[in-house]
Amino acid sequence: MKQDQSFGAEPPEEKAKPKLRAPDRVAAGMHALAESLKFTARETGFVRGISDWLKINKKDGFDCQSCAWPSPDEDRHLFEFCENGVKALTSEATKKHIGPEFFREHSITDLQKQTDNWLELQGRLVHPMVKGEGATHYEPIEWNDAFQLMARELNALPTPNAAAFYTSGRTSNEAAFLYQLFARQFGTNNLPDCSNMCHESSGVALKESIGIGKGCVKLEDFEHADGIFIIGQNPGTNHPRMMTTLERAKENGATIVAINPIRETGFISVVNPNPQEYRNPLKFAAKMLFNQGTPLADFWLPVRINGDMAATRGIMKEMLAEEERRPGAVLDRQFIEQFTTGFETFAAQVRATPWDQILEASGLTREQIRAAAEIAMRCKRIICCWAMGLTQHKNAVATIQEVMNFLLLGGNIGRPGAGPCPVRGHSNVQGDRTMGIWERMSDAFREKLGREFEFTPPREHGTNTVETIKQMYDGKIRFFLGMGGNFLAATPDTEYTAKALQKCRVTAHVSTKLNRAHLITGEIALILPCLGRSEIDRQRSGEQFVTVEDSMGIINSSRGHAKPASERLLSEPAIVAGLAKPTLGSRSTVDWDALIANYDRIRDHIEHVVPGFEDFNARIREDVFYLPNDARDRRKFNNPEGKAKFIVSELTPHQLEPGQFLMTTVRSHDQFNTTIYGLNDRYRGVYNGRRVIFMNADDIKAAGLQQGQLVDLTSYYKDETHLARYFMVAPIEIARGCTATYFPEANVLISINNSADGSNTPVSKSVVISIAPSIDTATAVDRIRRDAVL
Repeated sequence: MKQDQSFGAEPPEEKAKPKLRAPDRVAAGMHALAESLKFTARETGFVRGISDWLKINKKDGFDCQSCAWPSPDEDRHLFEFCENGVKALTSEATKKHIGPEFFREHSITDLQKQTDNWLELQGRLVHPMVKGEGATHYEPIEWNDAFQLMARELNALPTPNAAAFYTSGRTSNEAAFLYQLFARQFGTNNLPDCSNMCHESSGVALKESIGIGKGCVKLEDFEHADGIFIIGQNPGTNHPRMMTTLERAKENGATIVAINPIRETGFISVVNPNPQEYRNPLKFAAKMLFNQGTPLADFWLPVRINGDMAATRGIMKEMLAEEERRPGAVLDRQFIEQFTTGFETFAAQVRATPWDQILEASGLTREQIRAAAEIAMRCKRIICCWAMGLTQHKNAVATIQEVMNFLLLGGNIGRPGAGPCPVRGHSNVQGDRTMGIWERMSDAFREKLGREFEFTPPREHGTNTVETIKQMYDGKIRFFLGMGGNFLAATPDTEYTAKALQKCRVTAHVSTKLNRAHLITGEIALILPCLGRSEIDRQRSGEQFVTVEDSMGIINSSRGHAKPASERLLSEPAIVAGLAKPTLGSRSTVDWDALIANYDRIRDHIEHVVPGFEDFNARIREDVFYLPNDARDRRKFNNPEGKAKFIVSELTPHQLEPGQFLMTTVRSHDQFNTTIYGLNDRYRGVYNGRRVIFMNADDIKAAGLQQGQLVDLTSYYKDETHLARYFMVAPIEIARGCTATYFPEANVLISINNSADGSNTPVSKSVVISIAPSIDTATAVDRIRRDAVL
């Protein structure tokens, strides 16, 4: 049995185990404004902070460092951000810095004992650092020496495939394009990225269904939709600016259905804290002062974890039955006949699926499913939104294709107010893939890239994230470079991944802040500090800007305006070029210095290689622009069939043993991805801690447990078991038989071998567990106090 590991002592500010209070039942509002001001005052001060507020998500400013929800094409607000965006911004812009003196005072072993929150709060990294073989501390290193060291190690590898180049969704289009170019000129397609762990399932599913692996709606479509189904997504915490869009949709008459195991605050009510959203200042004041929220979800389906496919099947079964009773009243027959294939086989399967199987797998009643189906049949323009609550299951690809089947029944694609909307979690994760960050480069991209830069890119497919970890563990990959992110905390099977990193010859990370991945290292380790998005990027030709792609395929420019935290910081493109030159030498025909001197030259190359970027430099200086999307714009489906496909999949319900539960991982409201800003989650009533397991109150009673009790969690996958100790029981409104824990604390329970069919995405959202009371209470209390991640 694998057990989670601890790194020791508690930070002084964490004095007790988590406290439980009544959760906030209104999202955003005055509380969000107060939190934004508190973080700004603490990290940057109001002078710098308010200046940043006025630039975030502006066309002449910088793109938010957090989620990928789009900004309006026109009429952007004075304050075009959310509470989570402020936390991400102030984290980057903090006045606190980490230099060589910090690492002289703290050994790597000492830093391993601290929590992720403590590491995050230490400040910005401002000097490149290196840990030599056998060293106990990081030491300062000059940039040129760091590049020469890494180049020697790369060129000493037995094969280019012994290196892996990981990308986080923070990376700009320009940096991502250079990064994949460098990796491929070095000779490998080992380009794992964070998309492998989140929306890879969406891309695989949609590519087969409709010929494009992206969403097919624009922001304006929400103004025309009369039905919005939010499935496996929690906008209140993960994409707060989306609630403004949903609030407007409600005002225009849309009905919102939430399909989710937990009744989240973001579904219940929201107070928009932006005064520009209100015509009447008195109304704004009253809503803020008295917390008068606008209800969002009209109907909540408390689906069982991983019951979304069954719930969707049930809704469609009701729709097909109603169509038989009233031909032409429910389905868009003209669309189905003209633009789709496979309908009859699919419809026969839906009709043949027994209701008993649907109800057991979904955890819903027939009446609940009928009510949702009646909403769907009433609505003529439907948008379906989803996030990792759909993408991180064993059957994630099939589940998303079932959602797409539901949309196709009503012709809900390629027209205003309708379509699929996978909501990405990081601001440029979609753009990185567009730029070629993918281990399975297409033939068309390979041909254009090779012709543009006069070389022959490798044909052999590379490794995705899970494959990279396994090959590091087996000793096949010996050099790991992470472009942003917190690789150790983001990945599954924490102990296994940690050992994989420790087996590397070199681990290096391009970062803005200290994180856990810097502390579990290879024989040699480097920290390469880079500019943040809010900071001025000045190169030989002057100040530069970069671009990003949001969830809806919109290309935005991003211009930093603030003085960099240190003169020693390099931009991400400059770091790539600085490493490429000594590594590739005369093997490369690329003038790396010229590209860094003026990023327009990078965009010129992107224009020649990546479809949709014609006249890139001219268009991005004029305004934002949309990438082409044939399924959205022309109802043209670029799959082999040339039509949208109804895809048949079998329901695969979980068979639990007595005493077993399904566990999903979730974020807290004081968190963005793996970055822990604080220890509170006011929307779920948790304060001063994170080591919590949420359970249905009836399940707590039936299991003989009590609120506040400390328990151990054991996960099961095939013949593997994983143990995570000392979690506190907390009641929440969740489907029976289901539980929830925060990640990355619960990542230790997720097997490296348990990944989604078709996408290889780690299965973090439907983990089979058992729960037992913790016995060693003294150690348990100490562990809860530490709130350790590993």
